[in-house]
Amino acid sequence: MQSPSKVIITCAVTGSVHTPTMSPYLPITPSEIVDAAVGAAEAGASVIHLHARDPETGKPSPDPRLFMDFLPRIKQQTDAVMNISTGGGLGMTLESRLEAAHAAKPELCSLNMGSMNFVLSQAAMKQSQWKYDWEKPYLEGTRQGIVSNTFDQIERVIVEVGHAYGTKFECECYDVGHLYALAHFLDRKLLTPPLFVQTVFGILGGIGTDPEDMMHMRRTADRLFGNDYLWSILAAGRHQMNLCTMGAIMGGNVRVGLEDSLYVGKGQLAKSNADQVAKIRRILGELSLEVATPTEARDMLKLKGGNEVGF
Repeated sequence: MQSPSKVIITCAVTGSVHTPTMSPYLPITPSEIVDAAVGAAEAGASVIHLHARDPETGKPSPDPRLFMDFLPRIKQQTDAVMNISTGGGLGMTLESRLEAAHAAKPELCSLNMGSMNFVLSQAAMKQSQWKYDWEKPYLEGTRQGIVSNTFDQIERVIVEVGHAYGTKFECECYDVGHLYALAHFLDRKLLTPPLFVQTVFGILGGIGTDPEDMMHMRRTADRLFGNDYLWSILAAGRHQMNLCTMGAIMGGNVRVGLEDSLYVGKGQLAKSNADQVAKIRRILGELSLEVATPTEARDMLKLKGGNEVGF
């Protein structure tokens, strides 16, 4: 693993996991997503990970017109790296998941490194009333489906987005096998170093949240990639801050945001993405770790630059 001199903070501002009933602070409309992204960048995030939602219902949407309603506006107000999801939302086809990336030609995209169970139904048990009809079946339906990322689909994303536009990837690894899948594409030279390896903890269907789970993922990545990768940590729900802190101490980068957790403390909803960014930045400061600027993050990840995108 490359030992970065500074820590990259990624903020995932809305995602496709949580639903509007769960928090009144979840960004839904393009204007809310703009405000969330700019606030997160001002608080210290150098990478902003973005999904879109139907502004009327809050349901995750792959519509590139929605992305284009907020991407240029964020770019006008901040120098942060925009990272576009290719994971989309549950039930979306690969073609729809790639529409925004084709339109935006971004510096960075997320790339899920394997098919998996991605179970969110337990969240539905905590609610008795819902703002929108789609929310409960959306969450409960995760018991019956899988998130599809076959090797053919992964290769298509790499070629159709990465090779076509010079886009690099945040390679999301939810389990140990995903690291080996990533090594396969690196060995075939479809991907080139430095890899940005986002290890994800706490999704039901993926690896757990015990500190030993993190250690095992780190050891495996070190063995497979040596100095050819930068490591980042993403932990779901209440595990967000403690595992990010542990990972930062071990030399990793960190990801926070309302996609991953709706809370900023025990029983305390985050009122903004900036709340979480500010908290992890304070923690990093107490550990004498410096936060990377967007320019420094671009250099660390070898990105093409914000002037080379399609928005």
